[in-house]
Amino acid sequence: MRVLARRDPIDPLWSDITPEVVIGDLGDEAALARLCRGADVVIHTAGLVKARSRAAFDAVNVAGARRVALAAAQAPHVVFVSSLTAREPHLSHYSASKRAGEAAMAEVLGERLTIARPCAIYGPGDRELLPVFHAAAISPVLPLLSGVARVAMIHVEDAARQTAMLAAARPSGRPVALCDARVDGYSWRELMAAAARACGRTPRFAAVPKALIHAIGITNDFTLLLGRTPMLTSAKARELLHPDWAVASGELMGQAPAAIYDLEAGFSATVAWYRSAAWMKH
Repeated sequence: MRVLARRDPIDPLWSDITPEVVIGDLGDEAALARLCRGADVVIHTAGLVKARSRAAFDAVNVAGARRVALAAAQAPHVVFVSSLTAREPHLSHYSASKRAGEAAMAEVLGERLTIARPCAIYGPGDRELLPVFHAAAISPVLPLLSGVARVAMIHVEDAARQTAMLAAARPSGRPVALCDARVDGYSWRELMAAAARACGRTPRFAAVPKALIHAIGITNDFTLLLGRTPMLTSAKARELLHPDWAVASGELMGQAPAAIYDLEAGFSATVAWYRSAAWMKH
């Protein structure tokens, strides 16, 4: 197994395997060529989740994806791990860039491409949901977002297992969603309550109007001018408040491996990892 990395990965999560490390990034065509040379299957998972502009997103999520496709032009099978947000490219620069990245790879690879669209991924190493768990651990009142219908979730280990199964199969010919057993997703109340239980808390809830979330996002947009890259921008607010991040049966892979983690077990394991890594003190 080969991996592309900016530096040799040193992490307990790699303790059971010894990959061949190709030092480089998505802008290094020579490194990408070394990575893909002679490969039976190439899995492209790298991407940018926050940036200051559409151009910055496209530089990684579109141009980078195209360079991977060109480097893997002789591989029998390429799996591109995109995002469920690519279903709704009008919502944000991120979602538009992921959809454009899918198109860029499909243009080069044609029927040898499988597109995986994971829903919201969480687990060890995830920093995007960390503030939610911090709040669940210390706040007596947790927010409930009004207007959010269902959000599908998947633990990173289950996402990896489903991706590996896609890689071992024939190219799918269509985008395939990755999620846990709750394909209809979770309500915001279920998510926040499960996060609190994982932290040993029983919180109260307070409804947060959509207008406030949009206002925070617009306010954060101005910090982009200062060179910052906040997670909750106006575009991210549109993603967050989109009413349907559930997964339809037609989007799933056939005979997907059963998820190891339901939300309770997954959140509990995630909090345990955060604490062991000293990312959480509570």
